[in-house]
Amino acid sequence: MQQKANDIVKTLKSRGLRVTPQRFGVYANLLAREDHPTVDQILRDLNQEAPTSSQATVYAALQALREAGLVREVLLEEGVSRYDANVAPHHHFRCNCCGAIEDINWNAFPDIDVSQLREGLKVERYEVTVEGMCDRCCE
Repeated sequence: MQQKANDIVKTLKSRGLRVTPQRFGVYANLLAREDHPTVDQILRDLNQEAPTSSQATVYAALQALREAGLVREVLLEEGVSRYDANVAPHHHFRCNCCGAIEDINWNAFPDIDVSQLREGLKVERYEVTVEGMCDRCCE
C-alpha cells in the first residue's frame, strides 16, 4: 500500500502537480476503480470515513489531473461527465439497462478506416462507444 502511495506521489510530481491531499485522494480513487465514476460518486467515496472534501474541491482536482494528462473525462450519456484514470487509447461499452460502463481494448476494432472520411477532416483521436445490454442484465 505504501509503495502505491509513493507511486501516486511520484506520478503527480512528474506531471508538475503539487501533491495535495485532495489531488492524491481523487487520483488514488480513480486508479482503484474501473466504473468511470461521476464527481458525486468520487465525492461520496472520499467522504465515506469523514467529510473532508467538497464538490468544488473534487472538480478542481479533476481539472488539474485532466490538464496534466492523468485523467480523462468520458461523456457517454448526455449531461453526465464521468472520469477515467485509464488514459491509454480504448473504447467503451455502456449498458442501456443498468448504465454500467466498461473498457473495450483498443484493438477490438482493427478495421476502422478514418481515411474514408471526407477530404479536409483531420482526425486527432477517436473512440467507439458500443451500447447494448451487459451479461448481468441479460439474464
